Amino acid sequence: MKSDNQSFLGDPPKHFILLGVSDRPWLELPLFVVLLVFYVLAVLGNMAIILVSRLDPQLQSPMYLFLSHLSFLDLCYTATTAPQMLVNLGSSRKTISYGGCTVQYAIFHWLGCTECIVLAAMALDRYVAICEPLRYAVVMHRALCQRLVAVAWLSGFGNSLVQVVLTVQLPFCGRQVLNNFFCEVPAMIKLSCADTAANDATLAVLVAFFVLVPLALILLSYGFIIRAVLRIRSSRGRRKAFGTCSSHLLVVSLFYLPAIYMYLQPPSSYSQEQGKFISLFYSIITPTLNPFIYTLRNKDVKGALRRLLAKLWGLFRR
Repeated sequence: MKSDNQSFLGDPPKHFILLGVSDRPWLELPLFVVLLVFYVLAVLGNMAIILVSRLDPQLQSPMYLFLSHLSFLDLCYTATTAPQMLVNLGSSRKTISYGGCTVQYAIFHWLGCTECIVLAAMALDRYVAICEPLRYAVVMHRALCQRLVAVAWLSGFGNSLVQVVLTVQLPFCGRQVLNNFFCEVPAMIKLSCADTAANDATLAVLVAFFVLVPLALILLSYGFIIRAVLRIRSSRGRRKAFGTCSSHLLVVSLFYLPAIYMYLQPPSSYSQEQGKFISLFYSIITPTLNPFIYTLRNKDVKGALRRLLAKLWGLFRR
């Protein structure tokens, strides 16, 4: 008769326990309420951005094409993680099936790498708009923008496929407890009882490529943008130019800083306790804040939202 450890070495586990904050049960109810509010706001905010970007004739520039994809990514982010977290926080059973866990971290990594490239494409768009305004329509034509978006989605899928293939081969021994709110590759690697050097190295290389290369392109673009803006003599013109970039810079900071802390530290220093709250931040809070950052700081989006609400109100009153 096989021992528990031997059976786990031969067969994948049937489910994992997502610890969350079950060691601090007094936190579960307030955290459930906060997550539910953020989830509703994320769905409403990102759906509103997608609708106005697609339907409003004044928001048909490349910037809003990228913005609609960013909002769709954020919508998928929350849909991938938040429902499971709410179910676990609201019940005594904190489990997720092995298949559900695999799907969750596969989609999560796909979306994360795709967002890195979409944010870099948005920085390129701002660079051309500010540094090459007369050539903007020629350079940032719709076919190029669609190809950039396609590259982002396909590259993210390729990264996710590699991570899934490597992670599903790991054996898991003993009690299957993930000290996290949802399934992520670093937490899965930490849980395995095998030698994970190859997984750690592959994760580090791929994440470094998908995080640092787009981030370098973003910083390079903004270096040229700052130089071009400082040459503008009018203070009003400088404020307007910086205003078009400030929302994107804030979104980049909210996305990249937690991701760099989470994924670009040595495996030996990875803390599951810190990691689970950081992952909570960029999986729920950042996708919720993004549409409000773009709405509150962008008069074109605010105008489009007012027009959409006016149309909906008109249809409702008929």
